Amino acid sequence: MYFGIGNTRMIELDNRTDENYNITLLEQIANALSSKEIELILTDNEEIATINLEFRGIDKATDVLSFPSDPFVNAPLGSIIISIDKVNEVASDLGHSSDDELALLFIHGLLHLLGMDHEVDSGEMRRREGEIVEQFNLPKSLIVRTLEE
Repeated sequence: MYFGIGNTRMIELDNRTDENYNITLLEQIANALSSKEIELILTDNEEIATINLEFRGIDKATDVLSFPSDPFVNAPLGSIIISIDKVNEVASDLGHSSDDELALLFIHGLLHLLGMDHEVDSGEMRRREGEIVEQFNLPKSLIVRTLEE
């Protein structure tokens, strides 16, 4: 299923859960950061743990994974996989909506697709994520809260 603003199709949504989310905000974020199509997979902890083990060698569930596409003409930017179990857990723990948490994880994954990496940079990804969170009036994400500590 594709979602887009106007005739622009930015997000190809593969929702593998029984939950529904409003991805209008995700479309706005995607449009602000890239003109390329993005695959968004919403899944559960079990599936994301399997993917995390296969591709990263880490045998546990995580909140978000990003897989950039190989660059070629009209290539999509890549795939973002988000665990809805993690979305709901963190949203509940922090007292904000699941839609907000989904947007925070989407931003994080999208910045990775755009080539940023908080594990090796000097805080550039954390700063950029903070700017986007503020621009879209979202609650502070884990990476932004970590920056402030």
